[in-house]
Amino acid sequence: MFSWLGSDDRRRKDPEVFQTVSEGLKKLYKTKLLPLEEHYRFHEFHSPALEDADFDNKPMVLLVGQYSTGKTTFIRYLLEQDFPGMRIGPEPTTDSFIAVMHGQVEGIIPGNALVVDPKKPFRKLNAFGNAFLNRFVCAQLPNPVLESISVIDTPGILSGEKQRISRGYDFAAVLEWFAERVDRIILLFDAHKLDISDEFSEVIKALKNHEDKMRVVLNKADQIETQQLMRVYGALMWSLGKIVNTPEVIRVYIGSFWSHPLLIPDNRKLFEAEEQDLFRDIQSLPRNAALRKLNDLIKRARLAKVHAYIISSLKKEMPSVFGKDNKKKELVNNLAEIYGRIEREHQISPGDFPNLKRMQDQLQAQDFSKFQPLKSKLLEVVDDMLAHDIAQLMVLVRQEETQRPVQMVKGGAFEGTLHGPFGHGYGEGAGEGIDDAEWGIDDAEWVVARDKPMYDEIFYTLSPVDGKITGANAKKEMVRSKLPNSVLGKIWKLADIDKDGMLDDEEFALANHLIKVKLEGHELPNELPAHLLPPSKRKVAE
Repeated sequence: MFSWLGSDDRRRKDPEVFQTVSEGLKKLYKTKLLPLEEHYRFHEFHSPALEDADFDNKPMVLLVGQYSTGKTTFIRYLLEQDFPGMRIGPEPTTDSFIAVMHGQVEGIIPGNALVVDPKKPFRKLNAFGNAFLNRFVCAQLPNPVLESISVIDTPGILSGEKQRISRGYDFAAVLEWFAERVDRIILLFDAHKLDISDEFSEVIKALKNHEDKMRVVLNKADQIETQQLMRVYGALMWSLGKIVNTPEVIRVYIGSFWSHPLLIPDNRKLFEAEEQDLFRDIQSLPRNAALRKLNDLIKRARLAKVHAYIISSLKKEMPSVFGKDNKKKELVNNLAEIYGRIEREHQISPGDFPNLKRMQDQLQAQDFSKFQPLKSKLLEVVDDMLAHDIAQLMVLVRQEETQRPVQMVKGGAFEGTLHGPFGHGYGEGAGEGIDDAEWGIDDAEWVVARDKPMYDEIFYTLSPVDGKITGANAKKEMVRSKLPNSVLGKIWKLADIDKDGMLDDEEFALANHLIKVKLEGHELPNELPAHLLPPSKRKVAE
């Protein structure tokens, strides 16, 4: 409950209003940020006003890529079923934006009907007109994956000026609108088709300021040999580095995201590991949804503040009667100097300012005489929201996370790799030999026994007394692995089962087995799995 939103009497009278992060965000936006946005015409320059559905909707994943990179196939792979309106082919097939969402009845909702539905977060797309709405549909179907997330499929990006003009709407602007509201942006690349067209380059630049949401998938990687794959990966990173203007490297997932046999199975383990990493990232979206909406509101508030300073500065510089047109041209041309002055006067980071060229283009069509002067009270309210209210909401985010069961995306492709022998890493590393234990621990073959004769030879050179070696003697042998002390210390804790500070021959063999597991690149377990217990220790452990 938010103590800052009213008195105790108010809260007792209306307790349900402020129980969730979503409700708190709506309240803060409508009462504190929206008045500032409306006063300085923020919505005409940057982004339409937010609605309740923007705060209530499920996490969304936006897929972007050139034609035939496997965007639609990727969605089908996640859902493990076809969805209405789906078309797949080597030529440009998807010519529409398709919002794939959960619904009890399978079917398609056309764009014009979609933008009047208050329960869907798409009402503000109405501004892009019929040329876009005729190319926008919602595919609804009952699928367990879609109970937690929604997926936005986009038209394949083409190359050349002709294709961009023939769309009839501002493609990059629509993608930017979605980028502000989605939780994850996945850029797909085909391992055979790495050329980044002009339009794709423009699209990636339109996604600037959303780099934290972006992930890159190098798809169809099973179609090339390992040596070629290394070169393709390097070329992709080089190309992205020229367009995504950040010092950090964007995470690239390599794999083959469809349900057909791998053409070249040499890198199967790599593809499995990459797929699991990507799936974990997508599965975490419902859990982090409230935090993402909070983060986006903070970004929006910072931009709205800067916008207010820019508009009020332009208003202040305008003459009251004569020479308005000439002064307007002068101000637009000198906008960079105005940015610099605002930055110094209000101690604002340069990264909070809107794109200079774009702002200049937008100002050309505006009547500066209708701009509003600086109204300190509106800005103080937003500053107070950022300083105090957001901190209270952060506390509520953590409370919601602890009170709710762990939220994860389930069903579809996510289900196939969670359980059973095809889960990632099953039967490998510390999990090797786990199936033997399924037949009963007592009679199971101990997986360490396969190499125990070799370990025994080393054991008896380390001067055992009463069948055990000291920690000092064990250390001399274990450090030969060149593993850091922190790792060897963990291995010692797992191997010294009876906690006597010494190792018998079985414990020493177990320690060497765990060293081998780590050297092969696998993670160590936090607790020793039952199937790794030495036979003589199994009764003791019970």
